[in-house]
Amino acid sequence: MVSRLPTSHRQAQVEILVTGTVQGVGFRPFVYTLASRFALTGDVANTGTGVLIRARADQDVLDSFVAAIRSQAPPLAIVDDIVVTTAQDVLSPDQFRIITSDNRSLATTAIPADIGLCADCLAELLDKDNRRYRYPFINCTNCGPRYTIIEGLPYDRPKTSMREFPMCAACESEYNDPGNRRFHAQPNACPECGPEITLHDADGNRQNSDDPVSDLVAGLALGKIAAIRGLGGFHLVVNACSEEAVARLRRRKQRPDKPFAIMVADIEAARRLCHIDENEERVLRSFEQPIVLLRKKESSPLAENVAPKIAELGLMLPYTPLHHLLFTSPGCPRALVMTSGNRSGMPICTGNSEAVETLGAIADCFLLHNREILTRVDDSLVRVIHKKPALLRRARGYAPAKLQLAMDLPQILACGSGLKSTFSLGRGNAVYPSQHIGDLENAETLAFYQESIDHMQRLYQIKPELVACDLHPDYLSTHHARQTNLPLYPVQHHHAHAVSVMAEHNLSSPVLAIIMDGVGLGTDGRLWGGEILKAGLTDFERLAHLSPLQLPGGDVAAREPWRMAVAALYATFGKQGLHPSSLPTTLQSIPEKQRAVIGALLESGLNAPQTSSCGRLFDAIAGLLGICPKMSYEGQAAMELEALAATAKTSDWISAPAWNCSATDDGGQGPLQIDTGEYIKRVVDRLHNSDDIAVIALEFHHLLVQSVSGLVMRLAEQTGIRQVVLSGGCMQNSLLQEGFFSLLNRGDLEVYTGCALPVNDGAVSVGQAIIGGLQYVSCDSDAGNRGQG
Repeated sequence: MVSRLPTSHRQAQVEILVTGTVQGVGFRPFVYTLASRFALTGDVANTGTGVLIRARADQDVLDSFVAAIRSQAPPLAIVDDIVVTTAQDVLSPDQFRIITSDNRSLATTAIPADIGLCADCLAELLDKDNRRYRYPFINCTNCGPRYTIIEGLPYDRPKTSMREFPMCAACESEYNDPGNRRFHAQPNACPECGPEITLHDADGNRQNSDDPVSDLVAGLALGKIAAIRGLGGFHLVVNACSEEAVARLRRRKQRPDKPFAIMVADIEAARRLCHIDENEERVLRSFEQPIVLLRKKESSPLAENVAPKIAELGLMLPYTPLHHLLFTSPGCPRALVMTSGNRSGMPICTGNSEAVETLGAIADCFLLHNREILTRVDDSLVRVIHKKPALLRRARGYAPAKLQLAMDLPQILACGSGLKSTFSLGRGNAVYPSQHIGDLENAETLAFYQESIDHMQRLYQIKPELVACDLHPDYLSTHHARQTNLPLYPVQHHHAHAVSVMAEHNLSSPVLAIIMDGVGLGTDGRLWGGEILKAGLTDFERLAHLSPLQLPGGDVAAREPWRMAVAALYATFGKQGLHPSSLPTTLQSIPEKQRAVIGALLESGLNAPQTSSCGRLFDAIAGLLGICPKMSYEGQAAMELEALAATAKTSDWISAPAWNCSATDDGGQGPLQIDTGEYIKRVVDRLHNSDDIAVIALEFHHLLVQSVSGLVMRLAEQTGIRQVVLSGGCMQNSLLQEGFFSLLNRGDLEVYTGCALPVNDGAVSVGQAIIGGLQYVSCDSDAGNRGQG
């Protein structure tokens, strides 16, 4: 919106408030240059709300100036709103200035994310005649650190970790020069006045080195493991082409199977390793420069153990000056593993002493620097699905960008889930999701979570009036919510999934939500996870779900797919399904004693709760196919099943056989149930026929999509609802998501899914914030218990 300018005088004095992502992106220098072009007088300053411009000129000039602000804004800026009012103060008649920031207003401006190195800075970095030649902290108004170094708003150097580095005369001159690319660049620095890097051994002892980067690269070429302090934390780095070096990293980090991300020098190097389409290349080269999941090439020189049994590779390009220095140093391996600098399950390290203490048993050497990291941020992860980039992990480059809403919320804290956790803050017409926190399963991650909540509340000056959380009472996020002593609004897990997608796409009317997920507690006290909901912004109805399977052994069944396979056989065929003569060959190696124990658990129901989880159904199919009897990381079986399906000879949804899995309504009582036993029968029949397991895996994907889509189209006819949202952790599977889009679009339904927000639990906090906030506003006396089991 652009407000109308005053029209009472030809010469006008106005205040122009620009809100959005307008700090830390070169906006004030842009305004200064624009004002000079239009011959305006006045000033510009950062405020807690955004950027405030006071200007004096003829009305027609001011009209053109305001239009140019929006149309010509810097590439990193996002202008949400422009409000123009009459200026009360008399402005200087002869100049336009950048003035000291105003700290008095409420902090509502968007905090800028960290941005990858720009082309201009890269050229200077590699220019032997430039004073910043090979300087690892080169940056300008168009790139470099932002969120990770910000302590408070407005965004000025004294409120960042760069306050420890006073600018030298040359940097000061650039900073004050309106024609310079570093005009008011807050992290501006050079070798004379800025941060520095140092090389250390595994015990943290500083090494004498004239060129720490080259010496580190020499170690990497020999197979050493390096811990490198980066933008938002540490990376553990090793030669990705060395099977032995990667195996050593896996042993030391105790990460036997989970894929490692890699970094290569440029897009040409990436193409030698992976198949890359134009959409994927666009994301790789974007300002955010996330890790992108790409299809591996068979001819890849990478070590097989970088991403075992997975068809895709997580790949990113260099996004800091230091990364470029690594790859331009003689002898650097052509690809480097760049994995989070942490012990498995722990937050990434940020401080030097913390890293040496924590990673000293993993790394052979350390490359450290002395610029403090104020906010811990992981690398973001993106997968292009249905030709659109979809965030799977929202962190560096994207966090903490706000989500603009079509409704107003009270000041609220939403505490998120237990796995892939985030939290969100809400106020007015915006939700502020945090960066990826991780799995809340230990004291260290909980401390990171709590510190991040405190930090974001201080930055945005949000004082929550209420708190929303998951229904599950045992999540650490739920415990944190209770400890706030604020009015508590528990939100059903899958309803939150649905509303996160609705919010991203500004959907306000009820939708049909297909939530294919792991496990979330339902309103009936049971474990849900394969759901079709009629979802609104404050309430929902459970229309249908996958028929339940038992979890023999409870949580351990989620780590051992063979158990889920046995449970699926029992649910489908009864005790006869567990007889040795009936077992598929893939399960006949299970000792008879173990089968008997699991059979007894299933028959008695003791420590064998039921769940409608789609994730556990995927585990069962993987177990039946014998591809992943036990998992070492969350989602492993489903990922390997998808990878196996991708190797089948056809993935044509149109040519797949028609399939309508039966749905029963339990005699008119409760939601419909999709009979998963029919999937199991089909898989077992195929196995007994010794069919190709890749084809079986692909057919399972087809059958699941077809049966659920068929039911949703039926429900759409009954309810008159034409909008469908897709969410849940299983929707990270491209075969599933693309299949649902294809079939539902052919049924003339509008289909939406999370793109700017993850479909996994990383967006649950956003849904919680909206549901809890709107329930609070409506003074619902039964808040949090609106879903119908």
